[in-house]
Amino acid sequence: MKTDVCQRSWSAMKAMNRFLRDFPSPLAPRPSSLVIATFLVAMTLSACGFQLRGQAAIPFQTVRVEAPGFSAFANDLERAIRAGSKTRIVESRDQAEAVVQIVGESQEKHILSLSSGGKVREFELLYRIAYRLTNRAGVDLALPGEIVLRRDMTYDDTVVLAKESEELLLFRDMKTDAVQQMLRRLSLVKPAT
Repeated sequence: MKTDVCQRSWSAMKAMNRFLRDFPSPLAPRPSSLVIATFLVAMTLSACGFQLRGQAAIPFQTVRVEAPGFSAFANDLERAIRAGSKTRIVESRDQAEAVVQIVGESQEKHILSLSSGGKVREFELLYRIAYRLTNRAGVDLALPGEIVLRRDMTYDDTVVLAKESEELLLFRDMKTDAVQQMLRRLSLVKPAT
């Protein structure tokens, strides 16, 4: 009896599928209407002046990036300048119109909250970049600045390896954000005449 009920249910489902396939819903979007809707949305966005944010235009022909020792941030900044602008990265201070000095770079991790049992629940991750922008003679083109980025991260000691990977990803994301902020700050500086 159970198999008979299953067979009837199965044949009813097949009949319903055939019915729906033969008589599509008038509300179901057709491929041509999707194309038209996409086109209308694109035209509306372009008509209001919407543009994707591109790379910031740096107002210097040549730039030198200096950092004490090895700095992944300095390398990423040089790569972003090369890829996104007409500005050249030079090796000598004498050739540079502007010198970006990375004065300090630090990654910090602070306990944000504890459980009632005294175990860590959340961490606050901080990424700091201190910098100066000077000309080749060492005269400041802008006030010395600092970029500080913060992220909160939940913690569970049962998944330590996953949380370590998450921490590395968050720091990498903050470094990428800091590079983009530095590019925007460089684009706002007026070159000395």
